[in-house]
Amino acid sequence: MKTNKKIISSLLVILIVMVGGFTYTKFSSTKDETKSNGEDNITINHKLGEVSIKKNPQKIVVFDYGVLDSLDTIGIEVQAVAKSSLPSYLSKFKDEKYVDAGTLFEPNFEKLQELKPDLIIISGRQESVYDKLKEIAPTLYVSISDTGYFESFKANMDNLGKIFSKEDVVKDQLDKIDTKIKELNEKVKEKNSKALMIMANEGNLSAFGEKSRFGIIHRDFGLKQADENIEESNHGMNVSFEYLAEKNPDYLFVVDRSAVTGKGVSAQKTLDNDIIKGTSAYKNNRIIYLDSQVWYVSSGGFTGTNTMIDEITKAIEK
Repeated sequence: MKTNKKIISSLLVILIVMVGGFTYTKFSSTKDETKSNGEDNITINHKLGEVSIKKNPQKIVVFDYGVLDSLDTIGIEVQAVAKSSLPSYLSKFKDEKYVDAGTLFEPNFEKLQELKPDLIIISGRQESVYDKLKEIAPTLYVSISDTGYFESFKANMDNLGKIFSKEDVVKDQLDKIDTKIKELNEKVKEKNSKALMIMANEGNLSAFGEKSRFGIIHRDFGLKQADENIEESNHGMNVSFEYLAEKNPDYLFVVDRSAVTGKGVSAQKTLDNDIIKGTSAYKNNRIIYLDSQVWYVSSGGFTGTNTMIDEITKAIEK
């Protein structure tokens, strides 16, 4: 009997050890599977729907130059971009190591299928092909609001921080921008000047007010409008040289679309006439030709936003 009890006791000990070892192995395996399966996802609601993105994606395609600018700033490498309209300050992405994803309006779907990206990031110019792109990979739509540049800009940057685990880096960049805007607002308040933002396009002029794509100079930078009644339009309100003379702004800010497209007469030539030479802005050297690539093509990124702030700050100091 004693012998049988000893045998049974030994068998029980062996069984307990085996069960314990099996349980430990099972739990450890489950934990590792959770990491490797990428279950740590982030879900983002945007204008075109909802997208679930695996955190820290590796293969990234970017069609929005503001986002491309920001990813470059925070140290995230991308695999494919739309190369045809790259602004000069993002010319590094013309390198052959980056796949050409097509144009801003016509993505190269065949190359994207071959690449098998983890994430595609788009904006307004690709809105019409969103459904096709999301069949290839999770597709995030980003936008900049005409009536709230910084609110939408910060929301986009916060999302990038979460997706790529760069929250601290993003916060640091945004804090620096906030400080620069406060300093600019103080300088603007001291001047108490009125400004007008116009775009020159192949000899034609259009004005933009507070609720427009360029309304940042009024809403966020604090410059008063030379005309409070500018019609809201994505392409601006058509104006004449006589209009500019009548409104006679202290500062005239100019976006030259022809400089971006390479078509038509330049803004400088368009404004080189006796009517404009009679304005206060011309006489005081306050006609400011802005970086059109940033303002028209690639706003919404860290470098671009800093450029916008710096250009207006330099102008106000005149």
